[in-house]
Amino acid sequence: MKEIEILGVHRNRKFSPNHIGNDDAIFTLTTEALEALGCKITMLSEDEFLVLDKVDQRFIFTMARQKEVVKKLQILEENGTTVVNSGFGIENCFRTNMTNGLVDNQIPYPKSFVVPTSYNGDDVFEQLPGKGFWIKRGDFHAIHKEDVTFTYTKKEAKEILREYALREIPDAVISEHLVGDLVKFYGVYGTDFFFWFYPYDNNHHKYQAYETINGKSLYYTFDENKLKSVAGSSAEVLGIDIYGGDAIIGADGNFHIIDLNDWPSFAPCREEAAGFIAKRIYQKFTKES
Repeated sequence: MKEIEILGVHRNRKFSPNHIGNDDAIFTLTTEALEALGCKITMLSEDEFLVLDKVDQRFIFTMARQKEVVKKLQILEENGTTVVNSGFGIENCFRTNMTNGLVDNQIPYPKSFVVPTSYNGDDVFEQLPGKGFWIKRGDFHAIHKEDVTFTYTKKEAKEILREYALREIPDAVISEHLVGDLVKFYGVYGTDFFFWFYPYDNNHHKYQAYETINGKSLYYTFDENKLKSVAGSSAEVLGIDIYGGDAIIGADGNFHIIDLNDWPSFAPCREEAAGFIAKRIYQKFTKES
């Protein structure tokens, strides 16, 4: 194996709601796997990286989320640094960007509209089928429980939008509510690794109260290989290598991707996943070195 010097930038804790330990664990295991491949690693927090005057390493692996850090990563990439996940891919996973990216590339996704948080109309809600609406913060990932909120009425939905506006959140994604089984998945692009499970069965979800909305799992039959393929295509569209997300499986076996994240916790499968993540990172770095 070729020894290379790389910089690791781990995630600030405020960007790991209810998953601080899990995020730390997968990053540590990945670091150890990279060291086993012969890599020399310097580790920094997002805040330490942000104030760094000069980055000497040509290769960076990161779980960073802070917008200022993402922008700095993008500037480094434009000047020849290889970053996994790419800063551009991380930004593509912000909710509004993710929604537009998946919809524009024909990835199965709930019917959705991106609106400014000042929106007070009715037409968007009238175009969404089913009962209830999901209101999701558009400019970033969910940090607080209210950043992803289910509402039963237009009035409730507009109240959430007003709350977002008061928090200076510029836009939101309003989506239809899909009835079906919620499944969570993890993948590493360019490898055979793919893992999925029912999060409520395993007590693994950021906000457990959502189970009362989605309901108990009914275990609808679906094509697992197709989910793997669509998840991989979603990651490719958004430009990320290490990814995870959620999907709703309908009674007819059809599914929709409802969320895709850059480098999640891999909590139920991190021991196995870490090696694949490290090999993907190493592959991208040695290809560029």
